[in-house]
Amino acid sequence: MSRKHPVISVTGSSGAGTTTIKHTFDQIFRREKISAVTIEGDAFHRFNRADMKAELQKRLDEGDATFSHFSVEANVLDELENVFRTYGETGGGKTRHYVHDDEEAERYGVPPGHFTDWREFSPGSDVLFYEGLHGAVKTDTIDIAGHADLKIGVVPVINLEWIQKIHRDKATRGYTTEAVTDVILRRMHAYVHTICPQFIQTDINFQRVPVVDTSDPFIARWIPTPDESLVVIRFANPRGIDFSYLVSMLHDSWMTRANSIVIPGPKLDLAMQLILTPMILRLVEQSKKA
Repeated sequence: MSRKHPVISVTGSSGAGTTTIKHTFDQIFRREKISAVTIEGDAFHRFNRADMKAELQKRLDEGDATFSHFSVEANVLDELENVFRTYGETGGGKTRHYVHDDEEAERYGVPPGHFTDWREFSPGSDVLFYEGLHGAVKTDTIDIAGHADLKIGVVPVINLEWIQKIHRDKATRGYTTEAVTDVILRRMHAYVHTICPQFIQTDINFQRVPVVDTSDPFIARWIPTPDESLVVIRFANPRGIDFSYLVSMLHDSWMTRANSIVIPGPKLDLAMQLILTPMILRLVEQSKKA
């Protein structure tokens, strides 16, 4: 952690909704005139698309059906930890971009499924912002969580997470339901052992809970809307959180535990603005004083 160069990390699995949360952060940064360097978790995959496909087949041939992008060894997490550490110490660092499709290929001049070259951060930023799969990983050899000053977990209940992933991958990547199901099954081991343990490291978790039937996510025709959802917000340390203010500002919200508040789904963006803006401003103020 660094008072001088703060790091903010948003972590969640594929289909969890971290991109939506990123949009809220972008609004806060723009409104409060905060200069943020943004890095994506995909930039720290170990393999490009073709090499990952070959590695998956190699692992399957060896009897390992659990290898996936969720796996620690499928990513250069030592590089990610070093970026967090370097930024906290100097305000510098480097990243790259993983090109997903033809539109991004045209923008970056790199074929889909490949990485751009590593590039140095622009100088003079106020914060480093990460969004991806591994922003709060802590193992015997890696401690990414220990270098982040504000850690946010995005954790929809698992059936909703699967519905969101299935619909996204079918609509934007052309996958079949069966293909997405195979990916979900392959990722389950790392989901349990790598993704879930991050959420005890996070400072705040936002968990969307649908209030409609999602019993079989593999046949769901629609993604539950915000109006059909509640959001549970859990604070690791509730000290200093003005719950009375939040309940009064977020209509129809209520507390369920001493560190948790439940809000209607459509209030998520407002809740994040109310909760996160003062935290971010505090980090920036402390960094300027330091």
